[in-house]
Amino acid sequence: MSAPLTSFKLLSFDVYGTLIDWERGALTALAPALKKGNVPDLSRQKILQLFDALEAPLEKQHPDWPYSRILSAVYPKLLASLGLPPPSDEESAAFGASVGDWPAFPDTVAALQRLQKRYKLVVLSNVDNASFAASNARALGGFAFDAVFTAQEIGSYKPSHRNFEFMLGEVERRFGVRKEEVLQTAQSQFHDHHPARELGIRSVWISRPEAVMGNRENPVFDWRFDTLGDMADAVEREGEGRE
Repeated sequence: MSAPLTSFKLLSFDVYGTLIDWERGALTALAPALKKGNVPDLSRQKILQLFDALEAPLEKQHPDWPYSRILSAVYPKLLASLGLPPPSDEESAAFGASVGDWPAFPDTVAALQRLQKRYKLVVLSNVDNASFAASNARALGGFAFDAVFTAQEIGSYKPSHRNFEFMLGEVERRFGVRKEEVLQTAQSQFHDHHPARELGIRSVWISRPEAVMGNRENPVFDWRFDTLGDMADAVEREGEGRE
């Protein structure tokens, strides 16, 4: 690499899929409908691919909707695609509200604490403010990020360039950090790595083994780690070598 990991000043995180186990959380929220419908076992990959295909168009069509509403709209479409009966409005709303109960990956909080010793840590997430607040209070243990930028605040969803440009403008204004000092740190190729590459932002792919959501056949990245803990290990090794 032309620059070491430790030469950057700020990590911009995707949350759901990178810090929070989006896929396990969504499948857990879907489980009662699958059980109720007495559907034959479907592969995890098939369900998540269907979900992925339904969610992205809604986010593009309704950039002003909070993420919980996007999920509530996805839910009946997903059940129909799986051959299940339509849910009630209350069931759809409950699915949309489930975000705050989705679990963190087991390495997340400890890795964030280690990385915070060297970097500013900010959130750039396709989520609404209330859902992120619930996730942060529960799964992330109230972790103190340096800044939080949500799709609700920005008014669009990634992969829109607008989200990344908003983040870059804010971190330069607040912290004096320039684009070349930012690392987009994320799992999703579709939502994060491809638009980051298009804008000239370096990126770290937290590839999360077995992840389905947001994958593309032509991944782009500057660094790749299976977990955020692995990235923290690499940063610490680099730091020790430079001291």
